Amino acid sequence: MDLSTAQLDRACGVLLAAAAGDALGAGHESPGEWTDDTFTAIVLAETAIAGADLAVSRERTAGNGSLMRAAPVALAFLDDPDGLAEAALSALTHDDPEAGDACVLWCHAVRHAVLTGRLDARAGLDRLAEPGRTRWAERLKKAEQARTQDFTRTGRVVEALQAAWCAITTTEVPEDEPSAGSFRADHLRLALEEATRGGRDVAAIAGGLLGAAYGASAVPARWRLELHGRPGLRSRDLVALAATVATGGTYARPVYGGGHRPAVTEPHPDDPGLLLADLAGLRAMPPGVTAVVSLCTVGEQDEEAVLARTPHWLEVRLADTDDPAENENLDFVLHDTVTAIERLRAAGHVVLVHCVAAYSRTPTIGALYAMRRTGADPGEAIAAMERALPEADPTDAFRDALQRARPDGGWGIGARGLR
Repeated sequence: MDLSTAQLDRACGVLLAAAAGDALGAGHESPGEWTDDTFTAIVLAETAIAGADLAVSRERTAGNGSLMRAAPVALAFLDDPDGLAEAALSALTHDDPEAGDACVLWCHAVRHAVLTGRLDARAGLDRLAEPGRTRWAERLKKAEQARTQDFTRTGRVVEALQAAWCAITTTEVPEDEPSAGSFRADHLRLALEEATRGGRDVAAIAGGLLGAAYGASAVPARWRLELHGRPGLRSRDLVALAATVATGGTYARPVYGGGHRPAVTEPHPDDPGLLLADLAGLRAMPPGVTAVVSLCTVGEQDEEAVLARTPHWLEVRLADTDDPAENENLDFVLHDTVTAIERLRAAGHVVLVHCVAAYSRTPTIGALYAMRRTGADPGEAIAAMERALPEADPTDAFRDALQRARPDGGWGIGARGLR
């Protein structure tokens, strides 16, 4: 299926946020480690890519296991709502009507969120036969009027779904006020933390739908840095896997040229422990670098080299464009990325942050880092980046975002006035 950039981000968020919820509620000694439920979801996703029978996870009971791994099934049928209902029944359940209805309902909610960006657990109600349709409508209404901890039998599919929907709908959605550090996309984190009150299963179920609505770009960087589990995968692997399922196997990581360019690697003017680089600078990574922040998708040809140097690698989805549809969570992503860099630096890491050419994304992150570190205004911060990186020229969209990020709301200078 042909997806817009925003839809692809939301599709990638499905598996990523479900795994984050699973890990968040698991309480393992290893932070960010997902459980066998995410592993099973990964197997389902790989099965979908291979075009094989998805009926590998059938249950005969009304337990919640099938619901926890429903997300990849929804991704495989984004362009086929009729086929999705059938697959949800055959692949995830066997003969329990409650589990069947729950999986159909949740799969259609995930599909609807990926395509529209809206949270609506009722999107699939018309796919249910009576009396199940009326019964589930009443259950959803009850969930919206309850507290997450009111559902005490979340090992069963009905209360697991209710608790997940309760956590999502009763958690307040923040206003977008970048100057105050408030972002609508942070609803994903807040609702997932609330969902853990219902247990790990509930958080995993809620995560799939929240990721579908807000996207992979809304999953906090600190979670993405830690997320891992069987079979030896990490955050970027889940993103690639979900993208491959959602696009019917056509997704591929980019292959960059630019080998003729001299490497750009410059220390940040306010912090020599933060290096500003391009892709060639990543490939010629200086000794002493212990963490990498990639502001572009890194191809497989560079992955092995990075991981050979450090496990502390954050890949950020940040499109270099003025089109707001390409960066629906732009303000959150900039704030979240700089926060992650600040935490890495506080932990003693020497951080290399890069994009493809160090023209726009890298200087934007460098400017916001300066604003927060020294109190510089956007104009001063961008000018400092232009001195450090002579070809730096952030897009107007990034300049606007820097203006919005100033704590007092800015100086009333338009983005073009910051050039």
